Amino acid sequence: MEQVKSSENSKVAKAAGIVGASTMASRIFGFIRDMVVAAFFGASLATDAFFVAFRIPNLLRRLIGEGSLTVSFVPVFTEYLQKKSKEEALELANVAFTLLSIILVIISLLGVLLSPVIVTLIAPGFLKTPEQFTLAVFLNRLMFPYIFFMSLVALSMGILNSFRHFAAPALSPVVLNISLIIAALTLRDLFAEPVIALAVGVMIGGILQLAMQWPFLVKYGLKIKFKFNLKHPGIKQIAVLMLPAAFGAAIYQINVFVGTILASLLPTGSVSYLYFADRVMELPLGVFAIAIGTAALPSLSEHASQGNIDQLKATMSFSLRLMLFVTIPAMVGLMALNLPIISVLFQRGAFDVNAAVLTAQALFCYALGLWAFSVIRVIVAAFYSLQDARWPMKAAIITLIVNVAASIALMFPLKHNGLALANSLASMINVIILSVVLRNKIGAFLDRSFYISLVKIIISSLAMWGVLLLFNFFVPWDTNAPVKARLIYLTAAVIIGAVTYFVCTYILKSPEIHNITGKIKKRLHR
Repeated sequence: MEQVKSSENSKVAKAAGIVGASTMASRIFGFIRDMVVAAFFGASLATDAFFVAFRIPNLLRRLIGEGSLTVSFVPVFTEYLQKKSKEEALELANVAFTLLSIILVIISLLGVLLSPVIVTLIAPGFLKTPEQFTLAVFLNRLMFPYIFFMSLVALSMGILNSFRHFAAPALSPVVLNISLIIAALTLRDLFAEPVIALAVGVMIGGILQLAMQWPFLVKYGLKIKFKFNLKHPGIKQIAVLMLPAAFGAAIYQINVFVGTILASLLPTGSVSYLYFADRVMELPLGVFAIAIGTAALPSLSEHASQGNIDQLKATMSFSLRLMLFVTIPAMVGLMALNLPIISVLFQRGAFDVNAAVLTAQALFCYALGLWAFSVIRVIVAAFYSLQDARWPMKAAIITLIVNVAASIALMFPLKHNGLALANSLASMINVIILSVVLRNKIGAFLDRSFYISLVKIIISSLAMWGVLLLFNFFVPWDTNAPVKARLIYLTAAVIIGAVTYFVCTYILKSPEIHNITGKIKKRLHR
């Protein structure tokens, strides 16, 4: 049994490593993209309009694509691979591609036609400035078909991940980021409103991302054919999971958009402050949290389809332990270095010192909930692997209520920071609810090794924060310093913090750091 656990843990860790490395590349290009956008467009009326317009099709992509389709598709597709045949599984994939394409064409057309209504609902504050409202509507219409390409990319990801192929889907966002960078650098002078170049870059990036998946789908035997079959039993299984999953994903995305709606009522720039802070949060979330959640879903689905609940719990415990080993110190680092991080990444051109300070404040509030944003990825994956999408939906409804109430209560005294803090608090509530329900459903899923590891992680992270405070005491941060000096400060602080954390975990004999050093020693020995 121990050998089985070790083998499965190795699969999850290896897959998480592949997804994490791919996502790191994507995030690096994403930061370059955002630095380019911040430098050329700043936090202005036009950028607020672009971010709102881009979030609308992006919301539907997450709702229909990875928000509900991927998590609903993987458990059913995995069950077909495990209990039936590869041919039947691939037939299911073809039917899913056909039906999803039809649905996406209809949604895209409706989105283009109803853009004025959608923008009004999402950003009512824009109505005060007709120029901004008109621009947001135009950009939304231009980018709405993006959902077609990206939802099909999400389905491709589900198929490839079920075959334990993770690299291509994880690397595809790099294409979008490169497309946006090139568009910002080369196309902005071609339009009366330069920000339109970014919308064109989004569309080109979406097309290229889907094209990138095709060779790998063919490699695993999938030849896309038009197969319209609403009565396919696999499609019915996916639909049963997808309806509550879509509703739950919609509520989760509404939580995000509550911030956008309320931020549009705050001083100009608030939407952008939250956007740039959220972009920084996406680095640890994408590289570690989403990577581990993505890697764990096929394994959890396989255990669930075989009825092996003990192995499912063991994989969950390992995945959460691995995740928190990275996300807790990342959370502490983001809170301790919030201003240096934002300043180095974005403070240039139209993005001034004041914008950096206000964005850094939002980052601190978002970072408080990083552990919750991360943990929920694995817990929700466990529910979907058990083909239970109802409880994530119920928990999401409660989370929405908490987020709305907290946002309204905090936005006036704390401005945009209150919106970020409300989002963090709501995510913590979500984790608590689903953890209690899952424990009642399958029994205790966190073993003794998890809690021992967690204590060591927290102690090491606090030690890291203390060292960073001392570093800042002796070498005070200066937001107005030249960019080279700010970069040197941030680099030194990150190195000092990382070394402190890893030394502490090594001294405390944390199993995660000893596993890492053990693998390094083996590779060096080879």
